[in-house]
Amino acid sequence: MSKSNGQPRSRPADRGPGYSQSLERGLAILAAFGPHRPELGISELAQDLGLTRSTTHRYAATLASLGYLEQDGPTRRYRLGPRVLDLGFSMLGSLELREIAAPRLRRLTDTTGYTSNLAIRDDTDVILIDRVRGRPGRYHHLEFTLHVGSRLPSYCSATGKALLAFLPAADLDLLLDRIDLVQRGPRTLTGKDALLAELEQVRRTGIAINDEELESALRSIAAPVRSRSGEVIAAVNVAIPWSPVTMSELVTRYGPALQATAGQIAIRMI
Repeated sequence: MSKSNGQPRSRPADRGPGYSQSLERGLAILAAFGPHRPELGISELAQDLGLTRSTTHRYAATLASLGYLEQDGPTRRYRLGPRVLDLGFSMLGSLELREIAAPRLRRLTDTTGYTSNLAIRDDTDVILIDRVRGRPGRYHHLEFTLHVGSRLPSYCSATGKALLAFLPAADLDLLLDRIDLVQRGPRTLTGKDALLAELEQVRRTGIAINDEELESALRSIAAPVRSRSGEVIAAVNVAIPWSPVTMSELVTRYGPALQATAGQIAIRMI
């Protein structure tokens, strides 16, 4: 065990095959700071974490370059940086959003039979922050690999397009310049102009679609969730395995329920 703020910190008993020791060490460095220890040097951090000075310095320098730590020039000691606050505020907002959305997602799934998801944008991806599995036989095989916390590319997912569409034009342009529009499914939009045209349609209709763009035989329909100020803060969707029903018919059938769900979440947001 290592210590933080004078208290022992236990480690997970079952790390599993996907466990990241590097991530654990980075988070342990952030957790070492507190109200009574606002600044720490490399020697103190290394002792707390049971690491060598060189290893600790490498992690601290990386966190500083990303904005999660700041280093005082004269003393060379570290303190928490502004991006840690961003993490905290994002988490608080996501928790409130999940609590409000949960019963509405369950109702949406009960109504449609399909898996429903709540997603937020994180840079070029979307993150699923809640989901309700649909009835057996009414979901796509990809859904077995998805869970709360899963990341999906925004450009080829319905929730992603619902979130991208309402960004300011300049911000959207800069973001798309950093996205590699690679083919993911048989109908992925790999041209920027084609994607921009679709995002314009999302702005007009308030509905975003994914028609086998993320994965073969998977469709989805999404609607944006707005805060009280009108800013789009999340998106809800239903995931629909392919069927002979046309995409436009699916939008007509399920679009109103999605928009109603998004509206019900929005009016309860502070």
